[in-house]
Amino acid sequence: MKIGLYFGSFNPIHNGHLIIASYTLQNTDIDQVWLVVSPQNPFKPSASLLNEYHRLHLVRTAVEDSDNLRASDIEYGLPKPSYTVDTLAYLEEKYPTHEFSIIMGADSYQNLPKWKNATVIAKRYRVFVYPRPGFEINLTQEFPAIKVDAPLLDISSTMIRQWIRANKNIQFLVPEKVRKEITENGYYLTHPTHQ
Repeated sequence: MKIGLYFGSFNPIHNGHLIIASYTLQNTDIDQVWLVVSPQNPFKPSASLLNEYHRLHLVRTAVEDSDNLRASDIEYGLPKPSYTVDTLAYLEEKYPTHEFSIIMGADSYQNLPKWKNATVIAKRYRVFVYPRPGFEINLTQEFPAIKVDAPLLDISSTMIRQWIRANKNIQFLVPEKVRKEITENGYYLTHPTHQ
């Protein structure tokens, strides 16, 4: 089976993530997209993150009615911070019959040369890159990738967290079940370290 790995903090997951995952499924040969929740991203301060199990629960809630989208906690049992090359090696060992690809935004693609063992990733795995506002997709020979012309969505988890703290309505930005979970549990209302 061909699995597209969509890594992220998903802090919180929103409709933009789901639209990109769905678009990639419909327009490539990928059979399933696994949304890999990163407990700690080497490029993001962990203080700004909601508890990893709350984030995972929100992703599971968001995809529970989908056949081809899965929430993955694979990085929870691996050393932190999570390095994609280590996660890929672990997944290959655990699921030897699957073929893994990576789905990333143009912003992450620009950062790819800074990733641990980036050239190994580029040689061994297909990389699908979708557009992000303010970032050109300039493919390089050193890091080959496949452009996915997914809709350009200017929705960010940062904006959603700001809206929640400002008491603005996030309906239509996140799945309704996710919005209810966030509201009922008071997620993102205070500084995340208190949650």
